[in-house]
Amino acid sequence: MEFFYSLRVKRQYASIWFWVFLVLLLSSRGLSSDSNYLIGLGSYDITGPAADVNMMGYANMEQIASGIHFRLRARTFIVAEPQGNRVVFVNLDACMASQIVKIKVIERLKARYGDLYTEKNVAISGIHTHAGPGGYLQYVVYIVTSLGFVRQSFDALVDGIEKSVLQAHENLRPGSIFVNKGELLDASISRSPSAYLNNPASERGKYKYNVDKEMTLLKFVDDQWGPVGSFNWFATHGTSMSRTNSLISGDNKGAAARFMEDWFEQSNAGDSSADELVSEGIPRRVSDIISDFRNNHHELLELAASFQSPPGKAATKILSVARRVRGILREAEKPGFVSAFCQSNCGDVSPNVLGAFCIDSGLPCDFNHSTCGGKNEMCYGRGPGYPDEFESTRIIGERQFRKAVDLFNKASEKLEGKIDYRHSYLDFSQLEVTIPKQNGGSETVKTCPAAMGFAFAAGTTDGPGAFDFTQGDDKGNPFWRLVRDLLKKPDKEQINCQYPKPILLDTGEMKQPYDWAPSILPIQILQVGQLVILSVPGEFTTMAGRRLRDAVKTVVTTTGESNSNVHVVLAGLTNSYSQYVTTFEEYQVQRYEVSTWFIPPTCLSNYLPQLS
Repeated sequence: MEFFYSLRVKRQYASIWFWVFLVLLLSSRGLSSDSNYLIGLGSYDITGPAADVNMMGYANMEQIASGIHFRLRARTFIVAEPQGNRVVFVNLDACMASQIVKIKVIERLKARYGDLYTEKNVAISGIHTHAGPGGYLQYVVYIVTSLGFVRQSFDALVDGIEKSVLQAHENLRPGSIFVNKGELLDASISRSPSAYLNNPASERGKYKYNVDKEMTLLKFVDDQWGPVGSFNWFATHGTSMSRTNSLISGDNKGAAARFMEDWFEQSNAGDSSADELVSEGIPRRVSDIISDFRNNHHELLELAASFQSPPGKAATKILSVARRVRGILREAEKPGFVSAFCQSNCGDVSPNVLGAFCIDSGLPCDFNHSTCGGKNEMCYGRGPGYPDEFESTRIIGERQFRKAVDLFNKASEKLEGKIDYRHSYLDFSQLEVTIPKQNGGSETVKTCPAAMGFAFAAGTTDGPGAFDFTQGDDKGNPFWRLVRDLLKKPDKEQINCQYPKPILLDTGEMKQPYDWAPSILPIQILQVGQLVILSVPGEFTTMAGRRLRDAVKTVVTTTGESNSNVHVVLAGLTNSYSQYVTTFEEYQVQRYEVSTWFIPPTCLSNYLPQLS
């Protein structure tokens, strides 16, 4: 038991994720000086089947698509050195990236461009909307509610991603990138504040809020055409639309992207302030309030269907040349403006900013367990447009859009330096880790296969689970253990390794009809000058994301060439998906976010994999 005791008690040490990224960064030889960039952006439709397909996100078999709120898109930027490296970042209006989707996209790109675009320099990330078609991942646990693989969902994603990358490639031209950061205070709250409070007080004291409020934005400026796009990263869940919604939607981030693209097209210059835009009227593609949506279901469907979006209009031209006052022939080739609102460490972050309340009594839910009278089914988070989730989607999207416009107009810090990338596949189910002992010395231990706990089945205040599961359960119950054992009974070693999580599904050791969960995951870093993008295949909680970013930034600033102004962003749900990553202290509380898989996400330190 000394092995498992060591895994549980080393609270002062950083997570394994920190060291994975540190080793990747150390092998990149630091930041270098000026370089000229080629920039290109693209956008293409990825909506997929809009009826009779289970939606991805809430794992609710009853949530079947029956129409379109607004269409979904893949948005891409490429940054290249004229005679050197290049990187590609794709942002999807989808719940998360899929490893099998990326494999197919890379196959197609290699067929076109050879080794120009590979799994190493291409990152594909999801915004985490819970209102898109499911069935496009390859592991059983992700497609069980869609009753298996859905070819239409898969094909729509692969085709749309490929075409968005092709557009970005064709649009490559000399240009500059500017970065800006600022706080957005009213678009996110913690949905697990009791778990956050279990982090060390000294660490919490370094931060003003219990969720990250900072948005980081990139402004892309073509040397000839001027501004051609923006990408930003901000942490808030794509759960403004509830688990009862049946319309395809990009949720709040998809709405924000459309608002900003419409704004730029309408303003024709992109130099209006957010306040001026509000006074002039923000363009809307999301429905207004319908007070009693249950009694007006058909009206709601008709209204949502009335909003139109071009299914595959190329980003390489603006077709309405009659609107061009000067240089009509020259302007005809101007790239369309592309704006993406990307996801970050959103693991414990909700857009339902009014808080969580019991739908029967109207009182706040239990603080520690998010229950109402001991039951989780009655506890729901409320968005700012409550009770209309469509209005909540619009409001949270608008708030992100307003902040993005402000950052876009004021962006002045230019990215300068080399372009680089690092990528590795790691088997997280059997990593050897060296950890120090309390009394000196060290020992080598191993991680264990994936497993999901009882708290996972309880869901969250954004989407409560069913039956008698509750968040904060570190014991489980005999009935569900019996059901679990019919599928796969975990052995003593697995139970001890996952402690204090009571195992509900031993997914890492379930192989029938094929693997239920991944064990080998891609880890990736993209670098553009002083910007570092950490591409992670999961959902980091607020504090876990802070620890990772801080650790990486420390290494970059100490190994770089006199460049201390480094911007580190965490791109969650990228390239693959492996549930949540939380801190060791949060893990002890056993809220929903401890749907971590391979190990207690903990204490593992001094990890030295051969990645260099």
